[in-house]
Amino acid sequence: MENIKVIIWGFGAMGSGMAKMLLNKRGVDIVGVCRRNPSFVGKDVYDVLDLQRGDRAPIYITDDIESIVKEKSADVVLIATDSHTKDTMDKIRLVAKNKINIISIAEEMAYPQAQEPELAKEMDKLAKENDITILGTGINPGFVLDLLVLALTGTCEEVDFIKASRVNDLSPFGGTVMKGQGVGLTEEVFTKGVSDGTVVGHVGFPESIRMVGDGLGFKIDKIEETREPIISNVERETDHVKVESGNVAGCRHCATGEEDGVIKIDMEHPQQIHPHLEGQETGDYIWVRGNPDINMSIQPEIPGGTGTIAMAVNMIPHVINSRAGLKTMLDLPVPRAIMGDMRDLIEK
Repeated sequence: MENIKVIIWGFGAMGSGMAKMLLNKRGVDIVGVCRRNPSFVGKDVYDVLDLQRGDRAPIYITDDIESIVKEKSADVVLIATDSHTKDTMDKIRLVAKNKINIISIAEEMAYPQAQEPELAKEMDKLAKENDITILGTGINPGFVLDLLVLALTGTCEEVDFIKASRVNDLSPFGGTVMKGQGVGLTEEVFTKGVSDGTVVGHVGFPESIRMVGDGLGFKIDKIEETREPIISNVERETDHVKVESGNVAGCRHCATGEEDGVIKIDMEHPQQIHPHLEGQETGDYIWVRGNPDINMSIQPEIPGGTGTIAMAVNMIPHVINSRAGLKTMLDLPVPRAIMGDMRDLIEK
């Protein structure tokens, strides 16, 4: 059996991480990489990632996606761009029409039915017409505050209320994420950004709440969100942003889902760069109130960067095996690390 062929569209922090992970896996080849930044075009992926190529063929980065996405030129395209379904939709149309499976890490793609039901219907139709599968996934949404929550409730007879919290370190993420979280801004500019929509905080609460609600059979009829700045008392810096003392290091974003005026799902997601500099521990926490009650705590957090990369890579064989259509993490087998040959998981 030939190796699984993968194209990566987007080669920032997440896309390059996917490439590095895939190059260490067996049974899979990267057959194309696209990034628009002119400083990367024409360079060999191995050189960019500072990896030894050995006797493997070079993988040159292109800014012309149509030169690599051709009909059945790959088994899967990993789309590592955008956060919103509407912004990635043209990319999905292009790949789908070339009959290649798609895994997107755009946050809203984890459950596009939540906010873009018409686009979700279009994607499902496109996928079935072209006999492919389209999946959105990631660490959150896609796992911690939705799939993991639902997995825990599998041991319950009844569920009355869900509370979930993810306290994480934003440091591994790129400039786009930092901008959306308001990192580096003054408190005044942050507040204005929340009002005008330039500071969005965590993208994906409606998706996670709808996924959990639909999975449990809750009839969620109202979702409310709040965003507050996390002010730093010390200087902090990553490769993409510098935060002066007194400015914003992150965003505390909360959301609730109601059914008939009763809060059934309560989620919070305070994110900041280098939280350890002020003694803040990270972690993932889930509380299920029902029969039985369940409390889960993971400390420190599941790393967001590595987790997102791994979720996309580890879902490749499950997407290839899936029936055609738009799928969510509720529809496919449980994600797990692939330590052997990836081809062994492909159904013959």
